[in-house]
Amino acid sequence: MRLDHFSKETGLSREHVSPSLAEITRVSMKVGLLSFGGPAAQISVMHQEFVENRKWLSEDRFLHALNYCMLLPGPEAQQLATYCGWLSGRTLGGLIAGLLFILPGAFAMAAVSYVYAAYGDTSLIAAIFYGVKAGVLAIVLQALMKIGQKALKSRLAWIICAASFCALFFLSIPFPFVILSAAIIGLLFGNAPAQPMEDSAATGSRATATKTLRTLLVGGLVWIAPPVTATLVLAPGNVYTEVAEFFSLLAVVSFGGAYALLSYMAQVAVETKSWLSAGEMLDGLGLAETTPGPLILVTQFVGFLGGWQDPAPFSPLPGALLAAAMTTWVTFAPSFLFVLAGAPWMERLRGNKILAKALSAITAAVAGTILNLAVWFALNVLFTETKMLRIGPLDILRPVPESLDPVLAGIALLAAFLVFGARRGIAVVLAVTAALGLIAKTLLV
Repeated sequence: MRLDHFSKETGLSREHVSPSLAEITRVSMKVGLLSFGGPAAQISVMHQEFVENRKWLSEDRFLHALNYCMLLPGPEAQQLATYCGWLSGRTLGGLIAGLLFILPGAFAMAAVSYVYAAYGDTSLIAAIFYGVKAGVLAIVLQALMKIGQKALKSRLAWIICAASFCALFFLSIPFPFVILSAAIIGLLFGNAPAQPMEDSAATGSRATATKTLRTLLVGGLVWIAPPVTATLVLAPGNVYTEVAEFFSLLAVVSFGGAYALLSYMAQVAVETKSWLSAGEMLDGLGLAETTPGPLILVTQFVGFLGGWQDPAPFSPLPGALLAAAMTTWVTFAPSFLFVLAGAPWMERLRGNKILAKALSAITAAVAGTILNLAVWFALNVLFTETKMLRIGPLDILRPVPESLDPVLAGIALLAAFLVFGARRGIAVVLAVTAALGLIAKTLLV
């Protein structure tokens, strides 16, 4: 482990620690195992591990990375994990952090997909993760407070944050339009923030056209290799090629997170491809929300059931696993490519005052986005029934008061105490809430 920017005045490191690949691996595995609750909670976990606990990145660099990832198609939390790994350990660090963010959830989703397809009963799995959702609420609130403290330092930032939340929550305006609008407002009315001293973790790689072209070429070949192999080796029209083609397209147009694509994905997977039924699609979404990893892993569930129903030339389980692996591969490979090719250029442009004004406004919009996710998540966790109330141009998601789950509400309050009062770590909070949820489900049956 190396310390950089050593201060002669204090004798202390003025900046951050450059970790070894082994350290990045350990921390990234922890992040992957604790990545419950969607992007807001996952961003909180990464912030705590990379910025607060390890001090491998500064607040400014973390938010700079988050802003870039919010602009990309695909799962922003997984891209942020890749970016944080790249900042901490170059290309290998990025690959390690990004892969370990995905793999725990991918293995969990494969397991629950098999139980669902073979037995149709995932009640035990649901019971285990029942209380975890309440614990995640406290973690999301913690993330909101930390990011808000850093991002909302001016009146304009507060206005952008509030406007972004209202646009997403009440008007259902597409996420890319919200981010683009924030960037334009920042360019027109914002002030460039003071540029902090460059972090040691970011000095090891410089953007060049040659490096970028090499990354794009190698990454592109890696991305298409499995689909091309399936096309050449297996019979035409096989399910493995079909899921590769469909989810590759989805990966490059998936702006705004998984929820922005669910209706289109469900329509194609259910009505056009007949990989699963509408009810199974909803069950898969529920499983993706309770298991670790990004919500977009619901695509893996879709691929698994498609391979289970039409596994030729394999038997159902190997065919389902192969289709699920193909789906996950083509869904996430582009995200690695976008980050590893684009991050060096984003770091090179970090001192640009014009870009800084736009990104500062995007940071405020991101805070509003996380608030929107947190409110949506809270309403759907604590209440078993919600209704959409239409008032003029406004779509207001309203909980049905009598559908409040008192057990989850109590666990959520305890989780809030553990996070803010007892100041316990994420692992403790999730372990306690999971145990309480399992006990509650067992006693209530």
